[in-house]
Formats: sequence, C-alpha cells, structure tokens
Amino acid sequence: MNFPSIMLGNVHKVLTVSELNRTTKQFLEQSIPLLWVQGEISNLKRYQSGHWYFSLKDADAQVRCVLFSHKNQYIDWQPKDGMQVEVLAIVTLYEPRGDFQLNVETMRRAGLGELFEAFEKLKSKLEQAGLFNSANKKPLPAFPKQIGIITSSDTAALRDVLSTLQRRMPTLPVIIYPTLVQGRTAAGSIADAIKIACQRAECDVLILCRGGGSIEDLWAFNEEIVALAIAASPIPIVSGIGHETDFTIADFVADMRAPTPTAAAELASRDRKELSHRLSMLHQRIYRITLHRIEYAMQQVDILTHRLIYPGDRIKQQTLHLGHLQDQLINTWRHQIEKKQWKLLEFSQRLTAASPNIVHLVEQQKERTSRFHSAYSRYFEKISVRLQHMQVQLSHLNPQSVLERGYSITYSMQSTIIRDSKQMNPGDRIQVKFAHGMCEADVTKTKNS
Repeated sequence: MNFPSIMLGNVHKVLTVSELNRTTKQFLEQSIPLLWVQGEISNLKRYQSGHWYFSLKDADAQVRCVLFSHKNQYIDWQPKDGMQVEVLAIVTLYEPRGDFQLNVETMRRAGLGELFEAFEKLKSKLEQAGLFNSANKKPLPAFPKQIGIITSSDTAALRDVLSTLQRRMPTLPVIIYPTLVQGRTAAGSIADAIKIACQRAECDVLILCRGGGSIEDLWAFNEEIVALAIAASPIPIVSGIGHETDFTIADFVADMRAPTPTAAAELASRDRKELSHRLSMLHQRIYRITLHRIEYAMQQVDILTHRLIYPGDRIKQQTLHLGHLQDQLINTWRHQIEKKQWKLLEFSQRLTAASPNIVHLVEQQKERTSRFHSAYSRYFEKISVRLQHMQVQLSHLNPQSVLERGYSITYSMQSTIIRDSKQMNPGDRIQVKFAHGMCEADVTKTKNS
C-alpha cells in the first residue's frame, strides 16, 4: 500500500486510526533504510522479558527505542543512562499507541565507528605493504631454549601464561619484558619492549599477550608503531590478545596468532608429557627394529653355518672318494687279468686240440707272453701314473698342505673367513690359523689393492 497515493489519490476516503498507523508504519519501514543514529541514553529500562526500552536524545530532540532480548544478548558491555551511543536501527511506528520509535538491531559506544574505520584503514594499508603475507611469517622453534613474554607485569594474562608454561615445560626459562598494555602511551611502550627483546636476543620466541577487553582497551595493539615493531622483529612472535573473538592488527602481523594468552603459551612451548610419550614410542620402535635386525642376522648365521663345510670334513669326503676310485681301479685290473687268462686258456685248448708244432707254439707262446707282460706292465704303469697324479691333485686340495707351504687362514672374531681387506677395519681383532697352531692380532691398517 502506498501512503502518498491514499492521501492524494482519494481525499474523500476516511481511514480508521488503526489503518492510519499501519499505513504509516509500512511507509516508514519501506522508505527509510537501516541507518546509524547517535545520541544519549535516557530512561533505560530492562524488563523481565529481557527487552531494553530507552530514549535516545540530543540537545534538541529525542526518540523512543527498543532493543529486544534476542539482539541485546550479543552486546558484551552494559549501557547506562547518560552514555553516548550509536545504534543501528529501523525507523518504525508502534501501532497500538502510534508512537514513533527505533527498533535497534545493535548498539555500540559512540566513537567506535571512527575506531573501526581507523582499524580497517590501517589494516588495508599494512596488508598492501605485505606485512600480513604468510611468506614473511617466521616459523616457531620446535624446542625453544628460552621464552620471552611481553605484557604488563600485573595482569591475569601473565599469570595464565606462566602457569601454562610451568605445567607444560617447568624447566623452560622465561624472561618477562614489562610494558603498558592500555592507555595513550601503551603502543609506544609495547614497541619499545619488542625492540629491547630483539636487541638483547635472549629468547627463541616471544609471546605478546593481554587479557580481554573492549576495542578501546585493546586499541594499543591496533597502532601502526606496534605492527611495524612486530614485523621488524627477527624473533618469532606469537600474539595472544583478548578473547577468541577479538582481532587486532598485531594478530595479523604476528608470526602466529593464538585465540587467548593461554593458547599462545601452548603454541610457543612443548608439552613434556607429550614429548615423553613420543620418546617412549620412538624407544619402543627402535627396540623392535633392532631386535628384528638381530633376529634376522642370527637366522642368516644359522643358514650360513648349515652351508659351511669344515675343511676336515671335506678332506674325509675326498679321501673316501679316492678310496672308492682305488677300489674301482683294482677291480678293473683284476677283471682284465682274468679276461686275459681265460683267453690264454682258450688258446691253449685250441692249440692242444689242433696238435700244433709244439716247439713253434712254445716259441710263439713265449713271444706272446712277453708281449702280454710288456703290455700289461705299460698298462699298469699308466694306471699307476694316473693314480699318483690324482693323489697329487688330492694333496693340493688338502688345506693342511697349503698351510704347510707357509700360508695361513684369517678369521674374524665371529669365525668368518676373511677373503678381502674390505671385510676389516683398523682396530678390528682377527684370528690367524697356521699349519701348527693359531694366534690373535689387531688390525692397524688396511689396503684395498
């Protein structure tokens, strides 16, 4: 419904009071946007329902206001009569009484608008200058040797930080750099404390902290001088300012932002219980790995020991093989003699049967017997030479024969035969076996050529 059209389009229409108030309310709410209004609080009343009713006035006028409970619960300060405030409100009309009023969405103390504007302006400036760039952030030391705390010496925030550090790492040294954290000169004092800490270079990490408060209380941490001092610090700085919902320029410039002073202490230090647990886990892991390697080495030793044949056993095996070859040779020789004898007998029988010339046959027999004995002697000599050659080869395979010629066998202290100088290091102890006896020696130098 358009209020002007009712008034001008039909001058003869008569409205009821309810229609008038409803139309006026709609016109006000549709025509006037959400806006900020500044004034002084008067006649503030808080009802059991939680709603706040008050008037907002200046030197020449006043207007009724209402701030409902579901909206005023987010205001973290207590308004009082006489306070200068700024309200974000909808212009409306309370229909039952026809009262012109403001339905307040939120409220802030007067002057905060300028503070927020200054905050955003400085934030934009420093962001463009690169002070918020994550690439410029310095990493916190994993195990700081000493921690510095920049704060007021009589604040609860300092006590919280000290108690947290004492609980997490009681042996960690702490240096306090006292400074003002509120007031006109606080920003310069904070910047000076940061510079002093950097000049003294006593700490691995600095904690810049303060307890909660209003934006005015925390304003020192929104000053450019503090931001520049934080950015210039070669020591990593952790900011723990106010509550989790509080953000300051110092938080954006700091190398690490913590939601509270206690959280800042937790970020800057290591928990001894956690470290103890991690060390215990690492110890158990190293123990398991070492035990596994030892067990694997023991298994390898067993396998190699099973494969290794002692030289004495090898000689016995070769002696048995030589005896078997000798028996084979003797049996072959006997078989050949028997074969020749049977053949000779056959010839004799055939000779007898044919009634040969005895004298001629005797001479022939003697000749053949002589030839046989000569062939037999040559064959036997050949077999004997072969047997001697095999005996010589066998004697060459005998480790004891090698030792008799002046050679020796070198073992490690684990009874492993050493075949390469790379198996030894200076300072190792070795065993040397000779043809008769053995000795132990220390390695003083190795040469790999």
